Amino acid sequence: MPVIRTSEQALEVGNKPLRYVQIGIGGWGQHWYTEVLPRLRALGLAEAVAAVDINPEVLRAAKENLSLWDDQLYTDAAEAVAATRPDFVIIVVPPAKHEAMVDIAVEHKCHILSEKPIADTMAACVRIHKKVTAAGLKMAVTMSHRFDQDKQSLEQSVKSGKYGPLNYIVHRFTHNCREFGSWGVAFRHQIPDPLLIEGAVHHFDCLRAISNANAKVVYAVAWNPPWGEYAGDSTALVTIMMENGVKCFYEGAKANASTLNGWENDYIRAECRDGTLELDQRRLHVLHGPAWEAPASEELSLLEQPVWKNAWLAELFVHWLNGGDAPPNILEDNLQCAALLFAAIESAHTRQPVDVSAFLARHLGND
Repeated sequence: MPVIRTSEQALEVGNKPLRYVQIGIGGWGQHWYTEVLPRLRALGLAEAVAAVDINPEVLRAAKENLSLWDDQLYTDAAEAVAATRPDFVIIVVPPAKHEAMVDIAVEHKCHILSEKPIADTMAACVRIHKKVTAAGLKMAVTMSHRFDQDKQSLEQSVKSGKYGPLNYIVHRFTHNCREFGSWGVAFRHQIPDPLLIEGAVHHFDCLRAISNANAKVVYAVAWNPPWGEYAGDSTALVTIMMENGVKCFYEGAKANASTLNGWENDYIRAECRDGTLELDQRRLHVLHGPAWEAPASEELSLLEQPVWKNAWLAELFVHWLNGGDAPPNILEDNLQCAALLFAAIESAHTRQPVDVSAFLARHLGND
């Protein structure tokens, strides 16, 4: 995995800061303009030339953080990109709107850094992949959870080989967000398959990374309990077989009576031959023990670096645009994650196992 550059390294590169437009300022867009993008400017890597949102009120809130003038605030993405001609766009709008924003970027030959998932359907994901590839543009998808400190520490512990080969993984994400609006933005309570689209997409990517393989077969059962204020399924149990033989089991729920492992506090247990690696509430342990006694537990130190998640991914993306190595979250790789996500949704709807590679091949051929 590429190593993040320090501020000193960034300044040594000597490249002129790249120019970007942030599309989507409200909701999660606020995290971007307050927590992620000011760092790019401070490092001399990139600067905003426009911000876009359909709500003029939220645009004013972003003005100071992005160091923009009033005439750089837009309610129309196409107008903003045409007027400013940025090097890249950052897409932070609901998944159903991603393809339209990508079309604008492609028309104006802008590279793309997009929030997950690629789009809200597999067909749209494939269309985006083909459009971006045909245009010769670079695109990455910000799968923030996989690139958080605790998940990266678990992944590297598994891949170190110190605990022998990996056998299987169990992942739990359970949350009491049953009331409308309790899971952040309202659209999550209104769309089909909210748990899988908005939650499991992150967790499936973690499972792919930890197992070091793409998915072969997925079987999912999904539903919404009567007390869950969701239009779609808020709960799922998913079994995944990876191409390298590793098995995974995923438990996801947004309408439980308690939050055992909510956002950024996942429970992931990786069963290796010579040790059980257990991540719980951001603490990582390795367990060993005989047949009939409680295992001994040793806490492992987490990896350290300046930033994680989207702040790290944004820096890696700009480094890539400046001629550096491609980051691990590029569009080509994320298409595999999308295939697993939408194959799981198909499995949940049909109550049948789905061959993930065949599912992806079918969509690539049908587009």
